[in-house]
Amino acid sequence: MQSKTVLLLGANSDVAKAAIKQYTAKGYRVIAASRSTDALQAFVQQEVPEKEQVTILYFDAADFASHAGFYRQLPEKPHIVVYAAGYLKQNEEALLDFEGSFRMMQVHYAGAVSILNMIAMDKDNERLERIIGLSSLSGVRGRKSNFIYGSTKAAFTQYLAGLRQYLFSRRIIVNVIVAGYIRSKMTAGLNLPEPLMLEPAYIAAAVVNAGSGFTIVPGFKWKLIYTALKWMPEKLVAKLP
Repeated sequence: MQSKTVLLLGANSDVAKAAIKQYTAKGYRVIAASRSTDALQAFVQQEVPEKEQVTILYFDAADFASHAGFYRQLPEKPHIVVYAAGYLKQNEEALLDFEGSFRMMQVHYAGAVSILNMIAMDKDNERLERIIGLSSLSGVRGRKSNFIYGSTKAAFTQYLAGLRQYLFSRRIIVNVIVAGYIRSKMTAGLNLPEPLMLEPAYIAAAVVNAGSGFTIVPGFKWKLIYTALKWMPEKLVAKLP
């Protein structure tokens, strides 16, 4: 266990920070990669007891040209890769601001495909055993309140589903965490139902303890919502916010 390394992409998110604490507590080494390296460094120094197990690197999901160099310069190849990069632009804003829409496409989908393709195709890394992507229930069905954000998460989920099949023969597991509402800096200020809010540490536990199944939906209430959304008739989906 102590010899394993986790590469955490988008490591300054609240879920990723919680995952850093949980992975290091279990003895993993963590390469925490983010654009916000100063904030991440402060978090590790203040909140992670096993800080010597964490290496912090700069990573920009939307800077595709830098990804190959980033991967080549890793201090060691990972056993586990977690893609947790995120960006949110509210739907009404995104409809009027293509730059915001495009940023979500870059961070949630194009950036993930860029770096994860490189990682998956590195057959010299025989230690790679798992890739985990943090997606969203917003990507399960298109709804009028968040379909632009949701479409980027849907694309990411479908990419991971295909990647799982592609890597099956190499015995590399691919998981997707389909999360509901998370109490985080990205959702701060949004009017979300309190009984459905989940803590970042709860989602992080689903990441750290991921099993062999593809879709992981943390929380019993959200499992019910996920199932309902998947099978709900279109005329009922149209009535949702």
